[in-house]
Amino acid sequence: MNRYLLDTNAALIALTEPDILPRNMLKAVLAARNVLSVVSYWEVVLKSMKGNLKLDNPGTWWRDALDQLSATPLLLRPEHIAELYNLPSIHKDPFDRVLIAQATAEGLEMLTTDTEIRRYASPRFRVLP
Repeated sequence: MNRYLLDTNAALIALTEPDILPRNMLKAVLAARNVLSVVSYWEVVLKSMKGNLKLDNPGTWWRDALDQLSATPLLLRPEHIAELYNLPSIHKDPFDRVLIAQATAEGLEMLTTDTEIRRYASPRFRVLP
């Protein structure tokens, strides 16, 4: 049974406008085998601080997101950082790259709306088609 790591954008859409997700992605989210990385929380708080993301309370976003998505939290660990070394230099977004490394190290399938992340797909890094 696959478990799915939601990238930050997919998590935000799933929480606010789930009906605009592609059907296969919405089905995966509703299967409640979701994983949400603390890296996404970090990204959400930074975007909120910069005014690029409007949230009622960025301080409670993490717990609310975990509850609403029926997600398991994923902390950042040294083996995730080590996996960064193996990633090709497709793009430079540090949050995306860490999420890809985490998914790879944990054997999770990525749920993403980002076409750049899809370019990393390989036998070790799976992206929901």
